[in-house]
Amino acid sequence: MNIETVTGDPRSLKLLDLNARFMRHEQYQQLVANLRRDEALTSTPFVWHDVDTGDRIVLSGNHRTKASIEAGIEQITWLETSDRLTESQRLAIQLSHNAIAGEDDPAILKTLYEQIDDLDLRQYAGLDDATLQLLAELDSPSLGEANLTFQTLAIVFLPDDLKDAQDVLRDALALAASSDAVWIARLQQYDQTMAALDLASKSSDVTNVATALGVILESFKDHAAELVDAWYDRDTGEPKHHGMAPLLTLFHTDAMPTKAAAVVEKALQQAVARGDIPAEHRHKALELWARQYLDTPA
Repeated sequence: MNIETVTGDPRSLKLLDLNARFMRHEQYQQLVANLRRDEALTSTPFVWHDVDTGDRIVLSGNHRTKASIEAGIEQITWLETSDRLTESQRLAIQLSHNAIAGEDDPAILKTLYEQIDDLDLRQYAGLDDATLQLLAELDSPSLGEANLTFQTLAIVFLPDDLKDAQDVLRDALALAASSDAVWIARLQQYDQTMAALDLASKSSDVTNVATALGVILESFKDHAAELVDAWYDRDTGEPKHHGMAPLLTLFHTDAMPTKAAAVVEKALQQAVARGDIPAEHRHKALELWARQYLDTPA
C-alpha cells in the first residue's frame, strides 16, 4: 500500500457515517481540551483518498479529526493512501485500526503517573481511577468518575417544548460557565433537583418529568434578573467580581422588539465607525451611553 504524509485543513476531510469506535462524552471533551491546549493534533489519522470523487475519507481517527475541528485547529497532518480500495478493504482497515491496541503494564503506568506533579497535566493525561486503581494509594485528588456515586437522569421533551428548554438552559449555563468548564454535581444537589421536580409536579399537577422541569426553567427565567446580586453590590454600587455580567440581569430580558433593535444596531455601527467603541467589544457602547446619561443634569 502506498502511503504519504499530508498536511491540510481537517474540515476538508470526510468523516465516517458509521463508526464502530465510540468515545464517552467526557473523554471526547477532554480530547478537545487537550487539542485546544496543544494547538495541534499530535497523533495522525489515516485517510483514504478516493481519486474518482476527490473525497478524503477518514478511516481511522474520526474522533481526533472532529475534535481538532472543534478545538479550532486550522491544519493537521494525516497519513493518506490513494490506492483503489474496495469497500470491504476500507472496512477491514477501519476495524483493524480500532481493534489492535497495546496494553499498559499497571505497575509502570502507576509509576509514570505518580511522577506527574501538576494536577492539570494529570488531567491532560486522560487516565482515570478505574484504569490506575490508585484511589486508595494516591494523595492527589481523584480525577476519574469510576469511584463516584452518581445517577443519570434522562429527560425527553416534546418538540414544542424542546426549543424553549434549550434556550433557558443555554442562558442559565452562560451565567456561570464557559464551554471548557466541567461540572460535577454533589449527591446533595441531585437530591435538591429531585425535590424541586417533585415540588413543581405537585404545584402544577403534572406527572411528566420533562413538563415539571419546564416549570422549573420558566420559574428560573422569570427570576433570573435577581441574579444581579451575584455580581453587583447594591450598597456600594461596585461590582463584586471582575468577570462578565449577563445582560439578562441588567435588562430583565434577553430580547427586544426588532424596531428598537434596528435603532440600536444603527447606533452601534456609527459608534464603531467613529472609533468611540471597538468593533470586537460592542458592549462598551452600553457603558458609554450610561455614563453620558449619568453626567447629564436632570
